[in-house]
Amino acid sequence: MTTPQPRWITDTKPGHSQWYVDRFRKMAADGDDLAGEARFLDAMVPRHSRVLDAGCGPGRVGAHLYAAGHDVVGVDVDPVLIAAAEEDHPGPTWLVDDLARLDLPARGVPEKFDAIVCAGNVLIFVAPGTEAQVLRRLGAHLKDDAPLVVGFHTDRHLTLDVFDTAVAEAGLRLDLRLASWDIRPWTPESDWAVSILRRGRAD
Repeated sequence: MTTPQPRWITDTKPGHSQWYVDRFRKMAADGDDLAGEARFLDAMVPRHSRVLDAGCGPGRVGAHLYAAGHDVVGVDVDPVLIAAAEEDHPGPTWLVDDLARLDLPARGVPEKFDAIVCAGNVLIFVAPGTEAQVLRRLGAHLKDDAPLVVGFHTDRHLTLDVFDTAVAEAGLRLDLRLASWDIRPWTPESDWAVSILRRGRAD
C-alpha cells in the first residue's frame, strides 16, 4: 500500500521550502529567540541524551539541543530543509525521511532515543489520516518511559480530538498537556497544544 504524501509536499506552493529556510535565517540574523522548544526539551532530559528532532525543518531546534550537549538526529521529508540544516548547523545527523515510514535502524541509526521532539506544527503537515501511523513510528524509536513531545496549532487541519484518538491508536498515553512551549497551562480555549506522550496506553 502506498503511503499518501505529507501535506508539506501537497499543500504548499513551489518555492515554499526555500522561503521557509530564508525566513528562519533572517529571524536568526535579527536575533529572534528560536530556541524555546529546545529549552523546553533540554529541561526534561539529562545532559548527553539522545534526542530525535522529528520534522526538524532547517534544524533550529536540533541545533540548539546539540549545542547544549545532546546527541541529536534530525529527520525531515523535505530535502531542501535538510540541506539547509546541514549547511547552517553542522554536528547533528540530518536525514531525509518520511515520518510515517520511519525506520532509523535501517538507516544505520540503531539506538533508541531518550526523547523525541516534534515541534513547529509537524503533525499538521503529515499526510491526512497518517497521524497514528506517524506517532506509532516515533514511539517505536523511544526508550522505555522516554517522552515524545508534540506541539501544534489546534485551529488548523488537526483537532485535539483527532490527535488524542491517534495517540491511543499508536499505543501512547498523554502525561501532560500545556498551552505553549513557555509552560502556560492548557485550557479548552487554547489554540495551541504541547503534549508530552509516553509509550503505553492510559489506564
